Amino acid sequence: MLNVKAFDEILSKIIKSESGIKKVILVDRTGLTIAHVSKFSYYPVDIDGIGAIASAVFCASEEQGKNLDIGELKIVTSEFDDGKIFAASCGKGVLCVITEADVNIGMVRLVIKKGSDKLQQILDEFLAEKPTAAPTPTPETTKELAEKEELEAALKELEKF
Repeated sequence: MLNVKAFDEILSKIIKSESGIKKVILVDRTGLTIAHVSKFSYYPVDIDGIGAIASAVFCASEEQGKNLDIGELKIVTSEFDDGKIFAASCGKGVLCVITEADVNIGMVRLVIKKGSDKLQQILDEFLAEKPTAAPTPTPETTKELAEKEELEAALKELEKF
């Protein structure tokens, strides 16, 4: 069984590795948030929305590269007046890192490379796991459930009086 906390541990290492990193989000290729970590911020942020857009931008850029036959996409970088957004592939997921404007880009790229390799391994394991079926009820659990339902029905009858 996979420890889902492994995602949080890797994202936490990424955010602590460089002081300019503010948020780290792991999403799948459809844009659904798998895990995220943030440093304290004064303003609320739609983590799910940011992750979904980062995934869409990454996947669109990846498609452009395929159409131009220029190789595998490594990192998409979006630079703004007050910060940067990096998005990188980690197999079936996209790692999104949001930073301050004056962050050390080389360090962030190195951290993303290391983190995305680890995340890809865990994500592949996580997505490959077969869902476990609900346990087959035993006669004992079936009897306990029936007794509980009977007791609840009796209590409801008493509440009427």
